[in-house]
Amino acid sequence: MKKIFVILLCICALPAQAQKAGKEALRKLQMAEFAIANLYVDSVDENKLVEEAIVKMLAQLDPHSTYNDAEEVKKMNEPLQGNFEGIGVQFQMIEDTLLVVQPVSNGPSEKAGILAGDRIIAVNDSAIAGVKMGTEEIMSRLRGAKGSEVKLTIVRRGVDDTLFFTVKRDKIPILSLDAAYMIQPRTGYIRINRFGATTPEEFLKALKELQKKGMKDLILDLQGNGAGYLNAAIDLANEFLQQKDLIVYTEGRAARRSNFYAKGNGKFKEGRLIVLVDEYSASASEIVTGAIQDWDRGVVVGRRTFGKGLVQRPIDLPDGSMIRLTVARYYTPSGRCIQKPYAKTAGADAASGGEESQEKYNRELTDRFNRGELMHADSIHFPDSLKYQTKKLARTVYGGGGIMPDFFVPIDTTQYTDYHRNLLAKGVVIKTTMKFIENHRKELQSKYRKFDAFNDKFEITDEVLASMRALAEQEKIKFDEKQYQKSLPLIRTQLKALIARDLWDMNEYFQVMNTTNSSVQQALKVLNEDIYHTIVRQ
Repeated sequence: MKKIFVILLCICALPAQAQKAGKEALRKLQMAEFAIANLYVDSVDENKLVEEAIVKMLAQLDPHSTYNDAEEVKKMNEPLQGNFEGIGVQFQMIEDTLLVVQPVSNGPSEKAGILAGDRIIAVNDSAIAGVKMGTEEIMSRLRGAKGSEVKLTIVRRGVDDTLFFTVKRDKIPILSLDAAYMIQPRTGYIRINRFGATTPEEFLKALKELQKKGMKDLILDLQGNGAGYLNAAIDLANEFLQQKDLIVYTEGRAARRSNFYAKGNGKFKEGRLIVLVDEYSASASEIVTGAIQDWDRGVVVGRRTFGKGLVQRPIDLPDGSMIRLTVARYYTPSGRCIQKPYAKTAGADAASGGEESQEKYNRELTDRFNRGELMHADSIHFPDSLKYQTKKLARTVYGGGGIMPDFFVPIDTTQYTDYHRNLLAKGVVIKTTMKFIENHRKELQSKYRKFDAFNDKFEITDEVLASMRALAEQEKIKFDEKQYQKSLPLIRTQLKALIARDLWDMNEYFQVMNTTNSSVQQALKVLNEDIYHTIVRQ
């Protein structure tokens, strides 16, 4: 019942006419819940009834109005808030054992003496190795309140005796920047995986470091970035735009128009800028991309973005659960609403239409692929009614379903095969690298003290590939010579990138992987061949 009263408080903030209709509907809902709870022949779980009613109501609205229980809210908020509390290790499950990939720099585990390559076999005297324990359960045992202690039992390669550590848990940062490095002498590269509370701070720190190294141009990689805070997106866009440039505005039936402007204190208002996007770039990514494109500030490279232009307001409920209710749409500076279409099912057919509409919405990216939109730009069609013009150069851009890049890059399917997909799905590629690292860590660290030397000279040997094929056979993946040869260049790159990640970090992983990323390579071509100024004549 508490959840219903919270909804009542929200209704009280609406105009008088809406309040009257809302109170009548709420009274009806309360009477139904009261009757079931007090008169129904069998006992009922009132909380479950209310939760299911909320879920069913939200299903009749739009695809992004959702309900999450308390545990889901906690898990959902952690990556956006920028931290969680635990022991601070990156790990992989190898043969039913937790293998430490890297302890977080200056984190609790590193301070306690835990090393990369250690195997954690027990937590607080409870075995976690060889007992078929799920990853979620293992994580729940390792995480805990800041300041609390956890006892770890560890097996270390080259050490005969079992080792015991007591680790004091602490706040562990979750970074939203995957990589920041100089991709060529004048050009920096920054990849952001989500827009969280710490994203603007992380970006600014990385930007300043790259500028010290001589960066004049920037490639901002938002590929696959599909979530985040509106304020984080606004703060990031501010770094590129001039004072009083409109970044985004929001407007809804009960929400008045709100405009968000650049402050003029950005640290990269000059210099060539390229934004990389794909079909999984959504929400906050589209705010940043739309603002940069509409002000002709940079060139957008990649494929049409997801098309998520709805603003959700979190409504916290007393038990820690949450409703995320769509209250407005957001619009780019030129006036584009880039939300892709979804069927409105509220009304007489709502009871049967909501779930079907959601399924069709979720299938939209697959439909794009089937229509050829990810391979051919001319397969994408926008109606003239959705045509807009950029703010400075009056270039034609379109709304109504994601942001179309200035320079289209088709998805690369040439190296992907069923054999390769099975290797990834069953974890064979990553298991191969973990075994290789475990057997050669000291040798690699001695031979390649710096990543540049590793990147230039290290190659995946036939022995490593043979080990991978043997693991694949154990996983009952049928070998296909033709598919193997087709995917081999990509497999070699992925193996090398994962080894680099385990020896260093994600920054080095992307330095290796970006050599095969067609959008990154196209961005470099746009800069190096001066195609840039033919698009945004600044």
